[in-house]
Amino acid sequence: MASSDSQSSNSLRYAFGNVLAFFILLLIGVLAFSIRLFSVIKYESVIHEFDPYFNYRVTQFLTKNGIYDFWNWFDDRTWYPLGRVIGGTVYPGLTLTAGTLWWILNSLNIPLSVETVCVFTAPIFSAFASWAAYLLTKEVKGTGAGLTAATLLAMVPSYISRSVAGSYDNEAVAIFALIFTFYLYIKTLNTGSLFYATLNSIAYFYMVCSWGGYTFIINLIPIHVLLCIITGRYSSRLYIAYAPLIVLGTLLASLVPVVGFNAVMTSEHFASFLVFIIIHVVAVVYYIKGILSPKMFKVAMALVVTVGLAVCCAVVAVLIALVASSPTMGWSGRSLSLLDPTYASKYIPIIASVSEHQPPTWPSYFMDINVLAFLVPAGIIACFSPLSDASSFVVLYIVMSVYFSGVMVRLMLVLAPAACILSGIALSQAFDVFTRSIKFQLPRLSDHSHVNTIKAGDASSETVVPNDTVKTDKSEDTSKERTSRKSKKKDKEPVEKPLSKSQIKKRLLVLPLEASIIAILLLVLLGAFYVVHSVWAAAEAYSAPSIVLTSYSNDGLHVFDDFREAYAWLSHNTEVDDKVASWWDYGYQTTAMANRTVIVDNNTWNNTHIATVGTAMSSPEKAAWEIFHSLDVKYVLVVFGGLVGYPSDDINKFLWMVRIGGGVFPHIREPDYLRDGQYRIDSMATPTMLNSLMYKLSYYRFVETDGKAFDRVRRTEIGKKYFKLTHFEEVFTTHHWMVRIYKLKPPKNRIRGKTKKSKSKASSKTTSKRKGLKRNPF
Repeated sequence: MASSDSQSSNSLRYAFGNVLAFFILLLIGVLAFSIRLFSVIKYESVIHEFDPYFNYRVTQFLTKNGIYDFWNWFDDRTWYPLGRVIGGTVYPGLTLTAGTLWWILNSLNIPLSVETVCVFTAPIFSAFASWAAYLLTKEVKGTGAGLTAATLLAMVPSYISRSVAGSYDNEAVAIFALIFTFYLYIKTLNTGSLFYATLNSIAYFYMVCSWGGYTFIINLIPIHVLLCIITGRYSSRLYIAYAPLIVLGTLLASLVPVVGFNAVMTSEHFASFLVFIIIHVVAVVYYIKGILSPKMFKVAMALVVTVGLAVCCAVVAVLIALVASSPTMGWSGRSLSLLDPTYASKYIPIIASVSEHQPPTWPSYFMDINVLAFLVPAGIIACFSPLSDASSFVVLYIVMSVYFSGVMVRLMLVLAPAACILSGIALSQAFDVFTRSIKFQLPRLSDHSHVNTIKAGDASSETVVPNDTVKTDKSEDTSKERTSRKSKKKDKEPVEKPLSKSQIKKRLLVLPLEASIIAILLLVLLGAFYVVHSVWAAAEAYSAPSIVLTSYSNDGLHVFDDFREAYAWLSHNTEVDDKVASWWDYGYQTTAMANRTVIVDNNTWNNTHIATVGTAMSSPEKAAWEIFHSLDVKYVLVVFGGLVGYPSDDINKFLWMVRIGGGVFPHIREPDYLRDGQYRIDSMATPTMLNSLMYKLSYYRFVETDGKAFDRVRRTEIGKKYFKLTHFEEVFTTHHWMVRIYKLKPPKNRIRGKTKKSKSKASSKTTSKRKGLKRNPF
């Protein structure tokens, strides 16, 4: 009866714990979703940044025309006159996910617009990512650590920066796919189930569809498998977790058009194939060892090792032959910049010019992961007690992500889940030790208090009873109490069992009561600081959309909506077929919001085309007009922040235009734009800088604003204040001068402006002759 009662109580307690964990997970999902809504509450439901506008435009096309037209879509409004095949150059995971959500909601008679679905896709998948983090951490260290890790990931600022409402970028769904793929890998590793191995391959396929960062998975898992083999932890579960992933996952990855044969032809995937061969050699060795005698095993071992080395050498030779013809040895530019942080700055300035490709500073770690940076080392130590295949994978995950986040600030996003998982493990283990210490010492305190009350009662009777009798009575009472306690303990525990190793370890980890209480209070205070910082980051640092800017002053809140003002002007005041030239940062927004054809955009797939635009911006006005005229450009858009103090304007990006243009056209040299190695726009600026098209389009009529032409970003007066434009005319400047649009003057107007008035016959002859001339724009 007692055993059945204990079993029923344990099952009831287990069921209650599962129900409680389920409701906690629901609350975590609500927290992850709601903390990312500050951008909608403070501003409006709008798409953020630059790349999300392209994804939004592609999703609109998908929902209107269907998936087959999406795969075959040739976009003639980008990269004029080249165009772009959208279906073969985009990762379709985000678009297909949002399109499916929109279709499901509309089939349920919930009429939401495509834009609304796109705005809230990232907060929805942030809740999914938190739940995936719970599942992953639970497989490593239990339910408590899983709930803690999920809570931390729901609020970590690094992930919030890429998943606020309106941040419709690939990372919105890719982080969930990344964590879920790792969870299924560890689940397969723990269970050896082929079912979970198949699900792991499907999750990897979704990750490949969603983000180019899938190469992190296909390199991290082989490294972990190789580590397990080297440390003697090979098992059939390891084989089942790895082999189906490589075979089925690679086949599925090759079905994604943007990946295709790169899944087997590029160097990023070669490590997985090499480990695939090694694990089969090890599996054959273990199989032979089980069926042969020791003597025959040595002979077979020599044969297998010889054949295995020969096969490995042959595969390595084939791989070397395949990649030897490539100047980058089969590696992409972004991958080489991760392996060598100086590679992009030396050879590919288009990659180095992106701000999110720069290495992070130390304060950015505290900003993006906050107190987790101090908890991660404790989590690593906890993973080694005891060390398992799952915990070793988490340790390897944090080591690799720390390195890559130090190379590229964008990859702080990959570090955030690993930091949350290890911090969750550390906090869970710490709370376990401290609460167990308190729980272990509370019965002792109650016993001592009970004895003290008895002693106090006996002392009150000393006035009536002599001392000797009191002593005998006390001794008798205490002996009776001891015997009664012993009898009670014997009744509860009829047989004293020897302590197990785990119980001995738990008793050794018992800390003083005061220290445990203080430590718990400090951990709660640390968590409160993390929550306050995360809410502040979500509300202030990462909620503002880049397309709508705000600033605070003594007059109150100021809103700068110049970008949408400029795009609206283009949409309503230009022809549908007009071409707009700008730096590549604004290509996606111009196409999506103004519906006009652009020369370059944020895809940056053609370096020569971008270099041509950079050369035009760096050239004098006449040469720039000829380049733009040859590209059939009618309008030029520049972003200028000198009046309001907006630092991310084209003047601050101008040196990158010079470097990228000079990489293709050698007559553009960076030293020509520098004075003694310094970039200046004041009176000490070089003549090449003062005569460049970017300088003129940015500072044209700027002196009329305050009479001094003081640039608030560069904090100086400009060098050349009074000048006129001969080949371009200003057609629109936004309210705060942040976006300026110029129109190319037609050739006849330009020539009439230069020629003097003469007889009508002479002027008609000269104009007709000059109309017949064709000049080389370069």
